[in-house]
Amino acid sequence: MRRTLRGLLAASALLPALALAAPAASAASPTPSPSASGTAAPATKAGTSFLTAVNLSPGQDANVAASTGDYLYWAFGAAEGQTPTVSVTVNLAPAADRHGHGPQTWAVEVFDGLRRRQACTAGTQNATGDENTASLALSCTLREVRTWAEPWSGDPLPGTYYVKLAATDVAQQDLGLAASVQLHTAAKGNADNAQPEGGELKAPLVPPAGGGASTAKAAAPVKAADHWYTGWFSGWNSRWYWTIGGGALAAVAGVLGFHLTRHPRGRRPGRYGSVPAQAGAHQHGAYTDTQRP
Repeated sequence: MRRTLRGLLAASALLPALALAAPAASAASPTPSPSASGTAAPATKAGTSFLTAVNLSPGQDANVAASTGDYLYWAFGAAEGQTPTVSVTVNLAPAADRHGHGPQTWAVEVFDGLRRRQACTAGTQNATGDENTASLALSCTLREVRTWAEPWSGDPLPGTYYVKLAATDVAQQDLGLAASVQLHTAAKGNADNAQPEGGELKAPLVPPAGGGASTAKAAAPVKAADHWYTGWFSGWNSRWYWTIGGGALAAVAGVLGFHLTRHPRGRRPGRYGSVPAQAGAHQHGAYTDTQRP
């Protein structure tokens, strides 16, 4: 009984300490929350191809640690009437880590959902810095996203757009050096600013990408049309049927051709007349040993 009372007293003494430690533990590991502006936290990853491009939410930035020479891909959505702008800041490796074999050139490109490269109306797509340059600033402003365009044109349409960032000219010894990238996307205008062009897409050109997940719907297989001869070319043993039949036809054709082209021995066709006898022809043309000069 005394042991039980002592256990209860010890547990009651630990309750206040546990109550004080709980808030401290929760404060040490806060849950992710949106930034002060209400947008999502910056993305910390980038894809290495169109299929693995990291999808950015509207207004979401990216802050990525990368290596010099890597290809970095992001995806964002744009609606009709908007004029998207992509701004990139590349923080190069410290000058002490570089080998000083030449400047570095970085380039940013923007592609639409069909992976067609879109022209930039403003901004610096290519930036070059020497061994003393600490950072490079790049940007690209697209044309206004249209509601409709001819199939042959490359006009920007509503849907997904891909950002590609890479070092296009760098010394071989500097490949792999640490670098950091800050990406910001912005868009001016909305659907009210879209110019009427006589048409409108029923759906975005390409749905937003999601970290390499395929967005294309599985296409239903198209059933082939049936004809009266369809069964002749199907089946696991149809090849043997056609082989045997073809061989038999070739044999018959060979026999008929032989009989049509072969003349009987000793006779010529009737229209040429009979062949005169050639008896004694060998005596006139032959010489004996006594007649030879």
